[in-house]
Amino acid sequence: MQALIVIDVQNDFCEGGALAVPGGGEVVAPINALMEEAGAVVLTQDWHPEGHSSFASQHPGKAPLEMVEAPYGPQVLWPDHCVIGSAGAAFHPDLRTDRAELVVRKGFRRGIDSYSAFFENNHETPTGLAGYLRERGIEALTFVGLAFDFCVAWSAMDAAKLGFRATVREDLCRAIDANGSRAAATEAMTAAGVRLTG
Repeated sequence: MQALIVIDVQNDFCEGGALAVPGGGEVVAPINALMEEAGAVVLTQDWHPEGHSSFASQHPGKAPLEMVEAPYGPQVLWPDHCVIGSAGAAFHPDLRTDRAELVVRKGFRRGIDSYSAFFENNHETPTGLAGYLRERGIEALTFVGLAFDFCVAWSAMDAAKLGFRATVREDLCRAIDANGSRAAATEAMTAAGVRLTG
């Protein structure tokens, strides 16, 4: 069976949001259409407590998109976004959330960020998604959503490392593309065995 993994199609990543990805809202309608063909649908949701360590506001003198060294490695600093319970953390209002069989919330531990649907950014703390997919006999995963060069890429690469057949539909993603991050993500995904289509 194949699953569609819809990454972070939330208000804060779409037009007008706190961390708007250019063209983010454009992916909603085609993702909804693709859900109709999917054997299973999983949504991920960025879900940060106030004062999360990845927020630039928690690092005096630092601005969004600057880097800091976290205990688990390099960390991009972001504007405050997807705060638990906020309107920005909600899914885009047009996204067909009723088709989802599972919602994976990530980034809810204050001291560590979580891009991947499978692990937090220390690459050690699992979300439980891999076990869920294996228990259901799902081996092939298609990734879509926001943002291509961060949460989509990290999720797809982790899927490949875990032995799933991972495909990213580039046409159903949008990128932040900060400091060459889109090209770097494309190269890293290809090297990890992720199939890029669209």
